[in-house]
Amino acid sequence: MTEQEHKQETDAQRDDEQDVSTDHLDDMEDGCGCAEVWEHMSERREDAADD
Repeated sequence: MTEQEHKQETDAQRDDEQDVSTDHLDDMEDGCGCAEVWEHMSERREDAADD
């Protein structure tokens, strides 16, 4: 792989990462664990189902 090809691949990966929305995690504390994230997501799903 040439340096130019590597740069293009890296740029494409960065663009993909930027396209992912993380709004659903905005009210989570930095450094929380996977269990907290799982619980938070479950609660959001339950709230959405109740609406």
